[in-house]
Order: sequence, then C-alpha cells, then structure tokens
Amino acid sequence: MKHAIAQSLAARLMALGPVEAKSMFSGHGLFLDGICFALVTRDTVFLKVDGRNRPDFERAGMGPFRPWADRDTALVTFYEAPASVVKNARKFTAWSAKALDAARAYRAKKKPRSPRR
Repeated sequence: MKHAIAQSLAARLMALGPVEAKSMFSGHGLFLDGICFALVTRDTVFLKVDGRNRPDFERAGMGPFRPWADRDTALVTFYEAPASVVKNARKFTAWSAKALDAARAYRAKKKPRSPRR
C-alpha cells in the first residue's frame, strides 16, 4: 500500500521525466536520473531544499524531516511539503521541479569519491 502512494506520486511527476519510486529505509524515495529529490514516509512527502526553495516551505509553516519521532534529529535538506501543494498537480510538479534543482545543485557541490582500490 505504501509503495502504491509513492508510485502514484512518481506517475504524477512524469512531466519532469521518468521519475522512479524506490524503497528506502522505512519509506520511499522519488528519483530522477539517479538523484533523490523527494522522500515519502508515513504518508507524508518531503522535498529536497536549499537556500532557493527553503523559504517557500518556511512561509507555509513547514519544517524539516525528522526520521525518529522520539529524537530531535532533523534532516534539514528535506522539508515537509504542504498537503495543499501535494494535492494540486500543477503546484506539486512546480515544487518538485525546484526540489530536483536543489538535489542537482547539492550533487554538483559534492566532492567526487576516490576510486576504491
């Protein structure tokens, strides 16, 4: 059932390209070109953020992904998407496109890994 939600969201985002839903930890990730730009867990969608799109989430009163309910740990690179955005196909695609841009920028900044010996 949970996978069906992630698959449905991926299908709604096909305007961005071939989005795939993949199992991750206790939820799913939405990927495009091997880049994770969204997390779906406990029926909640979290989108990748950076300095360009984080203010949209903060204005909507949304906060970062907290993977453990019993801890204060937060994954500040993913913020909860407002339900009103997720329900609206046009808005969800636009916010997801910005999340994808943030994920691509993050990947471009990462240092390449050294080859294994």
